[in-house]
Amino acid sequence: MKYLVFCSCFLVSVLGANAQSVPAKYVSKVWVADQGNGTYKNPILDADYSDPDAIRVGNDFYMVASSFDAVPGLPVLHSKDLVNWTLINHALKRQPPFDHFSKTQHGNGVWAPAIRFHKGEFYIYYPDPDFGIYVTKAKNPADEWSEPILIEGGKGLIDPCPFWDDNGKAYLAYAYAGSRAGIKSVIAVKQLNPEGTKTIDAGVLVYDGHETDPTIEGPKFYKRNGYYYIFAPAGGVSTGWQLVLRSKNIYGTYERKVVMDQGKSTVNGPHQGAWLNTQTGEDWFLHFQDKDEYGRVVHLQPMKWVNDWPVIGVDKDGDGVGEPVMTYKKPNVGRTYPIQTPVESDEFNERILGLQWQWQANPKATWAFMNTNKGSLRLFSDQIPENAKSLWDVPNILMQKFPTEEFTATTKLNFSPNPKLENEKTGLIVMGLSYASLSIKSKKDGNYLVYAVCKGAEKGNSEVEKIIAKIDISTLYLRVTVGKGAKCRFAYSTDGTKFIDAGTDFQAEPGKWIGAKMGLFCIRETKTNDSGYADFDWFRVDSVK
Repeated sequence: MKYLVFCSCFLVSVLGANAQSVPAKYVSKVWVADQGNGTYKNPILDADYSDPDAIRVGNDFYMVASSFDAVPGLPVLHSKDLVNWTLINHALKRQPPFDHFSKTQHGNGVWAPAIRFHKGEFYIYYPDPDFGIYVTKAKNPADEWSEPILIEGGKGLIDPCPFWDDNGKAYLAYAYAGSRAGIKSVIAVKQLNPEGTKTIDAGVLVYDGHETDPTIEGPKFYKRNGYYYIFAPAGGVSTGWQLVLRSKNIYGTYERKVVMDQGKSTVNGPHQGAWLNTQTGEDWFLHFQDKDEYGRVVHLQPMKWVNDWPVIGVDKDGDGVGEPVMTYKKPNVGRTYPIQTPVESDEFNERILGLQWQWQANPKATWAFMNTNKGSLRLFSDQIPENAKSLWDVPNILMQKFPTEEFTATTKLNFSPNPKLENEKTGLIVMGLSYASLSIKSKKDGNYLVYAVCKGAEKGNSEVEKIIAKIDISTLYLRVTVGKGAKCRFAYSTDGTKFIDAGTDFQAEPGKWIGAKMGLFCIRETKTNDSGYADFDWFRVDSVK
């Protein structure tokens, strides 16, 4: 068993970042982008990997994404062909400042990151809009990443992307969050020290998007054929377009061109991502689409260069502006690789949890242990914060992303509350700005099955609980079925075969800058020296039954 140990830098936990914990060639039962015939369908990741950035190093592609307040944070994904991706690591085991992120911080934390490879090392630059811009490094992206270095502190600095020029000088493109900085819709460039660990000047404003490209942000810095390029999304998360700026001078003046928009496609706001090329010389672009309750999912678009301007997607009307494709031939990377997807289900048989799991804040050592003797995950109940209005404010909620639009998630658990306590509670949850849960709750006269809904949780509203039944067994199967439009129906079973509906449909809602999530929890209201616990035998994601 790998125990959790507090230290001054990172928390070694059951949420360990060990690439060997990822099952070989896991294939989702609910969403697979590779169609098995040399083509793929979008989105390539139908889950909330927002603000993606990616690079190719040799024959390997690596992607990172925003993680906001979820811990571990900064997911690192790997692919051989740009279509089949696996989650191999998280660069942040705990999020600094550690005390600040020991409490829930919805919508804060890790915003749009950038990943680069320079002089044999991988670099991830990420912004925390309340504290500044950080960098973390690793020789191998599947191994331990360095403790983050704050390269520049300050409120409102967001979306950094480094660039090392041919002369060895290093630069950083970045934007501003109006909510913190009081300015927005501009792109600026600072110079970095050669190591990329510190900014060394005040920065230069290189583009103002107020007139034509409002809410421009998320810059990605490149160089090609003597031009400096800044790829940047503009126009807003759900409604925007992909802009490209180019100049012969790193500080401008920059020309502008819209290179992709929604066009006549069904993909709203196709923008913000990464330009990549394959070993065979093909160009591709990764970007997100905002799907409300499902978060920002990842698409892959073909890309070509025309007169030193990129055209992303397919330019059906010949105006130089592409629009997204929904199916297309797979990238040519020189060979064919097996179908794989990020892992969703977890049998809890390993020493560490699957990488898909994240807490709602920096974890305590006592929240979770892998019980390898039983092949289960044990969650000990933890006392909810004194000022918590609902589970929205509770840090020890263990969750993962919705994997696609329609699916079922089922878990088998055994509840062992402390008989001297009352109101210990464990179960299954769908979390967002509003949430719903199905759980077992201990009372003095026994355990009860409880369905709870909290509408407007982010506004401080309280749960409304409904007792389904008193139960005299400790083992139950809990399930949530998610249908089109993120309609959720909870159910329970005593034998794992016959499920009984627990309440009316719940409409899942997005969280703060994220999609809805599903997961597990175990809480109590009072202090104790010996909490109860729940053993989760497995958690399985499957097609709709």
